[in-house]
Amino acid sequence: MMGATVFVQPLDLVKNRMQLSGQGSKAREYKTSFHAVTSILRNEGIRGIYTGLSAGLLRQATYTTTRLGIYTVLFERMSKADGTPPNFFMKALIGMTAGATGAFVGTPAEVALIRMTADGRLPADQRRGYTNVFNALVRITREEGVSTLWRGCVPTMARAVVVNAAQLASYSQSKQALLDSGYFRDDILCHFCASMISGLVTTAASMPVDIVKTRIQNMRMIDGKPEYKNGLDVLVTVIRKEGFFSLWKGFTPYYARLGPHTVLTFIFLEQMNKFYKIYFLDS
Repeated sequence: MMGATVFVQPLDLVKNRMQLSGQGSKAREYKTSFHAVTSILRNEGIRGIYTGLSAGLLRQATYTTTRLGIYTVLFERMSKADGTPPNFFMKALIGMTAGATGAFVGTPAEVALIRMTADGRLPADQRRGYTNVFNALVRITREEGVSTLWRGCVPTMARAVVVNAAQLASYSQSKQALLDSGYFRDDILCHFCASMISGLVTTAASMPVDIVKTRIQNMRMIDGKPEYKNGLDVLVTVIRKEGFFSLWKGFTPYYARLGPHTVLTFIFLEQMNKFYKIYFLDS
């Protein structure tokens, strides 16, 4: 998981920049994701594309570890005495609970990540200039209070729930539809195609919640008042000032990050189920 962060960090950076581009009434800084990558490389160099890597690694260490730990514990608790795993609905519920708890624990690292990746787009005098994730956490606590570390934890948890629910539901629906079409057998190709569709659906479903999270975690106080009152205010402001489809800004890097993750998750799960059936049910 930590190794994967090295590959997804540039995608995270581009997604966050795209979601913040054109904020307020300013013109959009980046026309497309490719334009964002080339501008960042040109203006900030190869190191610029890895800004916030320490925060990305801490987020993986906190969010992923908590989520997997809670998922495993709940999964074992809900499995029957003879080893029968929980049903689909229960698995979805466990996934959402684990995702939301992991998101809560990972929020401070997420806040640091959003701010560190957003810094390079600001004029030099307005930058926060965090040197690494621990410097960011200490300074946020000192300058804005400890509660700021959990700013945007509601949309962060909501996104985790949406991602988990959308992934599971769209995967089983897509897999069923592919099998019913008669062109697919229940094999790796079918699992791959179903998870690619699931990745698309999940990206589309979770992006509006994600932009709310990004904007809230990056916002500043203006004349003593926060830029946005709450998540709903972010949605209304974005739609009014930037257009309805701006809620899906940064779709390409987000899908590029979530797509492979969805594919690997489901292919791994399907193989686990297959071995479980072969070794436990047939023996």
